[in-house]
This record gives sequence, structure tokens and C-alpha cells, in this order.
Amino acid sequence: MIASVECILYAADQKNSRDFYVSILGREPILDVQGMTSFELCANTRLGLMPETGIAKIITPAMPHPSTGNGIPRCELYIYVSEINKTYSRIQSLGIPIISSLQTRDWGDKAFYFADPDGHIIAFAEKIST
Repeated sequence: MIASVECILYAADQKNSRDFYVSILGREPILDVQGMTSFELCANTRLGLMPETGIAKIITPAMPHPSTGNGIPRCELYIYVSEINKTYSRIQSLGIPIISSLQTRDWGDKAFYFADPDGHIIAFAEKIST
């Protein structure tokens, strides 16, 4: 039985990624040590940031070094928020380039997309009342 989930993103610069996620999530990490930063997103769900050099020691040479994929969208974090309009304005005020503006999507959400410093895609979304 699954008790919790932590999605771990590989980062070229752990501190830079940490600071980026502090700004977009509006919260401090629950763990921030050399080799791992972790944010609690909601109950039993965490987001981890691990340096590429650290994970490379575990997965190479069987897999390519994570740095070979920098800037290439390799995953998407789709995060539901309340007050999507305020969230959109806050992200814009941080000067983060928006990839796809705030729009009503075909699947019934209002969402917008941007990327983190390593090219991981992030969407903030809110369910639309039907």
C-alpha cells in the first residue's frame, strides 16, 4: 500500500532550484541538506530536488548523465491551487517567463504553464465549476 509520494527532480544547481521553488510555492523546504531539498506540497506528497551530480553516481553509466537533458522538457508538475488568478499574477510578478498563458483547458481546468531553471514544466491549475 502506498503511504506517500515524493517526486524528485534532478537539478543542475540545487541552491538555485531551491530558491526558485521557494518563490513559486511560497513555502520553505522541510528538508534542505547537501544532496537533497524537499518540499511538502500537500498531505503525503512531496517534491524533491536532487543535484544531477548526486543521482549520476547512482544511475550512470547504465543511464545517460542527467545534464545531457538540461533544457529539454522531461516531466510536468501539474499542481492544483486555489485562486488561480492570484497565482498567475504572482508568478508573472516574479518575472518567470510563461510558456502558455492562463486559459480554460479542454479537460475542465483553468491552467498556465512555465518552466523551472532546468526545463521541467510546471502547470498551476484550478478546477472549473461546471
